[in-house]
Amino acid sequence: MFPTLGLFSKLPCPEKQSCRRVNCLYTHDPDVVYQSPITIVVDVAPTPPSEQPPPSSSSQHAQKAFPSILPAKRSVSSPLHAVAGSSDASNQEPPRKLQRTGPLQKSIAVPTASHTSTGVPVLRVSAAQSQVPISVRQAMLKNLYDHFLVLYEKILPANPSLASEHALRQEEEVYNISTKYTYRNAVISSIATLKKRSFPDHFSHPSVGTECDVTKREEARKKMEALRLTASQLEPYVLSVDEMRRWGYIVDIPPGSGGERSSEEGSIKTCERCRQQFKVKRAEEADECVFHWGKPYSSKVNGERRRLYTCCSRSMDDEGCERGPHVFYDLTPEDLHLRHPFSFTPGTSPEQSDNSSTDSDMTADTALDIVALDCEMIYTTGGMRVARVSAVDSTGKEVFDEHVRMDEGVEVIDFNTRFSGITAESYKTALLPLSGIRASLDALVSSKTIVIGHGLDNDLKTLRMIHYRCVDTAIMFRHPSGPPFRRALRNLVKEFLGRTIQAGGGTVGHSSVEDSVATLDLVRWQVLNNPNPRPKVDTKPSETHNVGPS
Repeated sequence: MFPTLGLFSKLPCPEKQSCRRVNCLYTHDPDVVYQSPITIVVDVAPTPPSEQPPPSSSSQHAQKAFPSILPAKRSVSSPLHAVAGSSDASNQEPPRKLQRTGPLQKSIAVPTASHTSTGVPVLRVSAAQSQVPISVRQAMLKNLYDHFLVLYEKILPANPSLASEHALRQEEEVYNISTKYTYRNAVISSIATLKKRSFPDHFSHPSVGTECDVTKREEARKKMEALRLTASQLEPYVLSVDEMRRWGYIVDIPPGSGGERSSEEGSIKTCERCRQQFKVKRAEEADECVFHWGKPYSSKVNGERRRLYTCCSRSMDDEGCERGPHVFYDLTPEDLHLRHPFSFTPGTSPEQSDNSSTDSDMTADTALDIVALDCEMIYTTGGMRVARVSAVDSTGKEVFDEHVRMDEGVEVIDFNTRFSGITAESYKTALLPLSGIRASLDALVSSKTIVIGHGLDNDLKTLRMIHYRCVDTAIMFRHPSGPPFRRALRNLVKEFLGRTIQAGGGTVGHSSVEDSVATLDLVRWQVLNNPNPRPKVDTKPSETHNVGPS
């Protein structure tokens, strides 16, 4: 046997007097107080010295006898056991390793100022903030860009950066909804979706845009298609006659016989483009005009506010950026009536100008309740004349689209293709003069029909039509600066419908069918999202006309 070390000689024997061991390892001294080998100490708030009870003799003896069994209390300065309400701020604040500084911010895909020699956009992303390696994201971005190139093959010549912009946005959309484990597969899924799209031939095609763009556009389209506009829904937006007058509508037939002087060839007029006097001549004989086709806007250049043109960003004092023939535009109702006579829509009379209708109205059986209308104009020896008229019904279905042949003696000076979309080739398809076009429209538009348009006063003027039930989106969606300013149709469609129109480039121009549908959809959006009637007009706007983009 090995000799004992006496490690338990100071501990009382658990069996006390019943112990039968000859050589017990424990002590049987009756003065030693029994203490359990496992002691639990609960931390409590320290009691003030004055309130602490005096220690008993037994506890003092136990503490002296077994000092190693009683564990020391945890210090209150520990960050895991700070005393509530302590005045020491450092005791209340967790250690910096345990502090949460917020979620890691994801990076945003932003194109650099330049592209690679192959045209692939380059990500400008902080590698420290990206949860996916930049090399992987750049490779996936290149794949997206290559597939957008194939998809946009027909529309890229007019906007070469479109594939790059949409590839960047698509990569960002995928990154924002993915983790580092799912990112690659999510991009591959997006590419598979791109391959299934139909090839767009214009910028407002449903296939143009990122995956989110297409999804949102499709949802909005289905929602608007499900809406069937009624005359009662549009009644709060129908302009009163007083409002029509304030916004430049012609509500009465001007005095005199209409159509007495259809052409001003040989007369001296003021050029609409350069504001110089010129002699009106047909296109092949017209004198050259140097002008800016854009509109002036205010901008700061080197700290100085200047008026620049949207077409070339040149100052208003600089020479024009484009050349073409001199043209003119008739402003007064009398001059317009002199070129071609005004007339009311069927069933309309001056006594009905309060927008009321009577049972005695002579309306055509084929007249529609709602029509969205748009016209395209060209410059002639008779001023600005209508060259194309398009109309759709309340569902957006095309019901009328015709080119207009000029009246006898009126010659074309400029087709104004940049804005009208009319070319010499398309003009050759025109069969009916304005009087024949009006007769065809009378079968669709009566005095009860609500006509929708953007800047509708210009369309009615060029059609020489007087109508009292009008809904104008240029008035419905007010310009931030108030009257007489009007927001462009393409900007409204982009903001509220998420679509791009009138983006065919500098030589393609607008489509009156596309603009008619866009105007109708704006009204649908307003009825769905903001059905309250438009506020009343308090300021009298000056008469304006659209010779530029609407």
